[in-house]
Amino acid sequence: MKRIFEIDPWKVETHNFSKEDKRLQESMTAIGNDYMGMRGNFEEGYSDDSLQGTYLAGVWFPDKTRVGWWKNGYPEYFGKSLNAPSFIGIGIKVNGEKIDLAKVKFSDFDLSLDMHQGLLSRSFIYEGKDCQVKFEFERFLHITFKQAALIKVKATVLSGKAKIDFDASLDATIVNEDSNYEEHFWMPIAQDESAKSIQVKTKPNPYKVPQFTVLLKQSLRHDNEAIATQTSSEDAKLNEKFSIELNEGQSYELEKDVIVVTSRDVEEKDQAQVADKLMDELQEKSFEENLADHTAAWQKRWDKSDVEIDGDAAAQQGIRFNILQLFMTYYGEDKRLNVGPKGFTGEKYGGATYWDTEAYIVPMYLCVTDPSVTRALLQYRYDQLPGAFHNAAQQGLKGALFPMVTFNGIECHNEWEITFEELHRNADIPFAIYQYTNYTGDESYVENEGMEVLVDTARFWADRVHFSKMRNKYVIHGVTGPNEYENNVNNNWFTNTMAKWLISYTLERLPKANQNVLDKLNVTDEEKAHWQDIVDNMYLGEDKDLGIFLQQDDFLDKDIRPVSTIPADQRPINQNWSWDKILRSPFIKQADVLQGIYFLNDQYTKQQKEKNFDFYEPLTVHESSLSPCIHSILAAELGKKEKAVELYERTARLDLDNYNNDTVDGLHITSMSGSWLAIVQGFAGMRYDHDQLKFNPFIPDNWDKYSFKINYRGRLIQVYVDKTQTKITLLSGPDLEVEVKGQKLTLKEGQESCLKD
Repeated sequence: MKRIFEIDPWKVETHNFSKEDKRLQESMTAIGNDYMGMRGNFEEGYSDDSLQGTYLAGVWFPDKTRVGWWKNGYPEYFGKSLNAPSFIGIGIKVNGEKIDLAKVKFSDFDLSLDMHQGLLSRSFIYEGKDCQVKFEFERFLHITFKQAALIKVKATVLSGKAKIDFDASLDATIVNEDSNYEEHFWMPIAQDESAKSIQVKTKPNPYKVPQFTVLLKQSLRHDNEAIATQTSSEDAKLNEKFSIELNEGQSYELEKDVIVVTSRDVEEKDQAQVADKLMDELQEKSFEENLADHTAAWQKRWDKSDVEIDGDAAAQQGIRFNILQLFMTYYGEDKRLNVGPKGFTGEKYGGATYWDTEAYIVPMYLCVTDPSVTRALLQYRYDQLPGAFHNAAQQGLKGALFPMVTFNGIECHNEWEITFEELHRNADIPFAIYQYTNYTGDESYVENEGMEVLVDTARFWADRVHFSKMRNKYVIHGVTGPNEYENNVNNNWFTNTMAKWLISYTLERLPKANQNVLDKLNVTDEEKAHWQDIVDNMYLGEDKDLGIFLQQDDFLDKDIRPVSTIPADQRPINQNWSWDKILRSPFIKQADVLQGIYFLNDQYTKQQKEKNFDFYEPLTVHESSLSPCIHSILAAELGKKEKAVELYERTARLDLDNYNNDTVDGLHITSMSGSWLAIVQGFAGMRYDHDQLKFNPFIPDNWDKYSFKINYRGRLIQVYVDKTQTKITLLSGPDLEVEVKGQKLTLKEGQESCLKD
């Protein structure tokens, strides 16, 4: 394992610069504010291998689907998150030499992401022929002033004299690295040199997807005063240039303030005026004052969500890094948005929404954010029901089919075996309704909008199953389970189980729904009887001799052998084996059967959980970022402490230690909640089954203590675990009875309840 950043509980920092690790550094120092974000690119530019990346939430492009053999039902386009215009540029020359760390001589490099506030800092000493100049950069994206980015660079001459030329730019000539032969997606509309702004628009498309217009405005300040510059613009790029001369011992600070507005919020014709107003408002405060506001807002978030670990600094760094990146990607303040697997950190997966949100983000956000945040995620899917009806109709099926990949509810991914066969998402996504209702006790959503989602997805499943006369059971053929290393299988246990659960839960909730919704949906008695028949007679494969649920038909025909038999130089197999070899192998990408046992945990006995874990986990290569946390949680529940800790470390430091050798593409945002879940649901054993909050904690051997907070039904609760005791404190809210290691404790506000081990 190669760590490129030092271990620190509140920082991601390195004093080393390696060209070979440049992309990794860019991914790991990405920042965002759930309105926009960017990779950790250098302000002054970098001419060697790098992925220049800036991304705007909800701004995307429908690129024509290109496949060799077209199949009916394919989506017409593939949605991609566009690499947006870059606004961080501050080109620098010292005595005529361009500062480019790929070419110039430098020393004392430092790169640091402060996790208290998402502040990215960098410094180095330029070693010129006739001078030494120290450059210090700071950059943050304001979380309470979403349209604002603030950048500061300080130059200090350590020896000699330096003429420093600055060139601050806004650049819309950027292309996606994955685009079609350097294709440009941004068209210039206006360049206003006096206003220091550029305005661009996504190119037209034939799919009725709106074009997006973006306006970027910059302003340069020194000591809070505007700087006189020479401004020029052409080809969707604006440059402001000026020069200073410094003697030895002198310093100069340049602040670059940026405003970004998009047509998602401001009409094209109004953008210039709105940007001017926002810039004036931003510059009423200095860089330091804005940073103080930003930091105070981050502190409020950390007060609710921080996990404290003593005894393992690497584990501490990992969990905080993941929480930081999650909150920089999504904090529920825009109901039109969701959580992309790469967030604002890279182009892979197109920046779209997957089922990851409901399966992995929701159970964490329920506990560490206001219930309105999860409610916004539920509303996001409800608002996209029209697209889900379209998707089902494209496949000739009734009801609603939520997309595997989407920006607007319409399926926009074109791998048949994933998009049209990985249908389990059509139960996983509604499962979030159950999670929200069960955890918060708020039934208002499931009785109204949520019931529409449940009924419409139940109608899909009732049409997608078919009755097998041979088995005398309902079966589901031609699917891909969560284990994407198996395609086009029959009777994937997880898919069948979740389809059955979805229909059963819909039937359970129907009598409690709002009458107006019931009138609208018009579920007939005949329909309900058919649904109940499916629930009663769904085929769920199992092998009674082994005591396991069968991942799918014929799984045991494979050459069953553990992952330990794969030579080390062939891992990860998705980067070393042909797809044919992977499909024929017994190896599992991520939790499949075990995903179902995790979701429906209270429906299975400890023996069933143990038998299935002991069989399937040794076959799992964990080459999906979503895999380690589920296995860690189940291992903890089963008392397999070493395995639970091993897999926690993998999920907590998946990106910081580049476990899957793919962090250069960007961070694995939607799996980052897994480290929190592995601690809270795994090590602390938190469950909220049947309106009862329970804990069954243990502590890893190399940890001294850990603590976290959760909100639960109007209460804020702190849980503390060390090697001798568990303490539960009700920090605020009404009295509550909880169960800890089988014992009932009554919590009263401000009082600590302690259970000795």
